[in-house]
Amino acid sequence: MTTFHDAIASVLPVDGTTGALAGRVWRPDVQGPSVVAIRGQGVFDVSRSFPTMRDLCEADDPAAALRAAEGETLGSLDAILANTPVEARDAGKPWLLAPIDLQAVKAAGVTFAISMLERVIEERARGDLAAAAHLRTEVQRLIGDDLAKLRPGSAEAMALKQVLIGQGAWSQYLEVGIGPDAEIFTKSQPMAAVGTGMDAGVYPGSSWNNPEPEVVLVVNSAGRIQGATLGNDVNLRDIEGRSALLLSKAKDNNASTAVGPFIRFFDASFSLDDVRQTVVSLTVEGADNFRLEGSSSMARISRDPADLAGQMLNAHHAFPDGAVLYLGTMFAPIEDREAPGKGFTHREGDIVTISAPKLGRLVNRIRPTDQCERWSFGAGALMRNLAQRGLL
Repeated sequence: MTTFHDAIASVLPVDGTTGALAGRVWRPDVQGPSVVAIRGQGVFDVSRSFPTMRDLCEADDPAAALRAAEGETLGSLDAILANTPVEARDAGKPWLLAPIDLQAVKAAGVTFAISMLERVIEERARGDLAAAAHLRTEVQRLIGDDLAKLRPGSAEAMALKQVLIGQGAWSQYLEVGIGPDAEIFTKSQPMAAVGTGMDAGVYPGSSWNNPEPEVVLVVNSAGRIQGATLGNDVNLRDIEGRSALLLSKAKDNNASTAVGPFIRFFDASFSLDDVRQTVVSLTVEGADNFRLEGSSSMARISRDPADLAGQMLNAHHAFPDGAVLYLGTMFAPIEDREAPGKGFTHREGDIVTISAPKLGRLVNRIRPTDQCERWSFGAGALMRNLAQRGLL
């Protein structure tokens, strides 16, 4: 099995530091975080120019602004990565954080046909993993699995809706999957996300859960998409399956929002069209020698990323500090882990790697939520720290 240390040894995109890559690093010497530029020569603190990642994302051209920003070097990326896992950490040296801070953390649900079917299965199984295999066959018989070609809100989609209602197969997940309105929900609070090399939390009361590999858009306060990163929308299938009203309990837990490794801003080397064609890969490796691999293309998304961003931030809903938006999971792992028909669920110590060629690798180790580092440094602490450092 790959060790956690080995898994985080290489997190850069395939083209290295060609792109405009920004991250955040905890600096023990100032007892606070700094916005950093990831360059071939090392990791550079640019917080004198941009005290927060929110400030950098508000720039007219973040990629150009990041490249022009000067700052002191904090060392090599390899050294900072090696110091990030909590059990290996030297508290006197810097470590990597999630690359977002004051932005709202939002997520779009049911944006891929295959994950939409899995949500319908969760709902019908009422959170019972053992019932899922039988229900998967039944749901696919009633609905089919080739819904990706349907444009949500179209006349064809509305006609299908009426057919499914007539068959008694309609679901609230199908409503947001093929209806006109996207599901946009709050994944976690600003400052709560964990980054690559950190533990991700799964609520220990859950017996059916999974990673959700996603592309995450970075959107400024004016609604302009500035770049992208990767995310793991850690999900508790049994809890959400019991009731959609338990979504916050299923989604927003300590360390359950993973984002990283870096924000890649749009420039000549990376654009929204690259996002639209991104292939995201998932690997889960367990101490029990279990290994799961999968991949899917953003080209299969049912709603365009720009449409989702527009449904999140518009004349009716403002985010003065901008927002990041998970674009929806491309697939939910269903491979049997313990016994035939019982599907996939996490075990403590699983190493989850989510990767995309131009966005790098987000790597997290699964721990119970109450055993992960507790979130204690919020927006108030950030403002006080930046003021003490003379950055405000």
